[in-house]
Amino acid sequence: MIGINMLRKTIKLSLLVIFVFSVFSCATKEEIVYFENSKSLEGKENLLDYEPVIQPNDVLRINVSSSSVNEEIVAPFQMKTGQQGSGGGGGQNLSLTGYLVSPEGAIQFPVLGTVQVGGMTRGEIQNKFQKQISEYVKDPVVDVRIVNFSVTVLGEVGSPGRVQITDGRVTMPELLAMVGDVTYDGRRQNITVIREVNGVKSVGSIDMTETDLFDSPYFYLKQNDLVYVEPSYRAVKSAGFFTSYQGIISIGTTIISLYLLINSL
Repeated sequence: MIGINMLRKTIKLSLLVIFVFSVFSCATKEEIVYFENSKSLEGKENLLDYEPVIQPNDVLRINVSSSSVNEEIVAPFQMKTGQQGSGGGGGQNLSLTGYLVSPEGAIQFPVLGTVQVGGMTRGEIQNKFQKQISEYVKDPVVDVRIVNFSVTVLGEVGSPGRVQITDGRVTMPELLAMVGDVTYDGRRQNITVIREVNGVKSVGSIDMTETDLFDSPYFYLKQNDLVYVEPSYRAVKSAGFFTSYQGIISIGTTIISLYLLINSL
């Protein structure tokens, strides 16, 4: 009789342990689905007027044209093949890279000389150049692009790596779409963004399962941001559950508690 009782308790204990591990292994809907409270976005103001701010070491491509004059008139303002120079000293092949923003936030531009662009948006720079070049050219059209705008993505995504952004603006959802989205083993609730502004690093996080992300300062990515998607608990466990003494203590405590509970039945 005693042997039968012990067998029953052992079976119960085994079933409870299996149940605990299965619960820990499963992902809930809240951990997977994006924008769960999406109805709260109804009527929300759009943020598409966002523009990145130019920082030191950015590389700008600046094209000058005019629809009302001969292209030869604007030629002096165009970047010449083989031209060397940069805003911060040290040669940069501008035919390949563009205009390098110096640590002081300036670039060296043909005819105009030293022009301050640091801390300005692309639109502000375009307006500034149009105003200055209009003293030499009638109705100038200026287009400014950030050549080296890129974001690095690491962790649990489809294609981690460095992503080049062509239009100078990208949101977190757009970036994840570019890299194949977060994998099933990735944590959507705590995507880390490491950012450097004026030599100072800041760290933020994005929760892709909540619509609060649209109000986050990290919703729009900035040039040279580092984005890291952590592995989920399930992924860490599959790689080896006993990766730390805390994990060993935790599982040991759980088993002992369950054993004492069953013995008290």
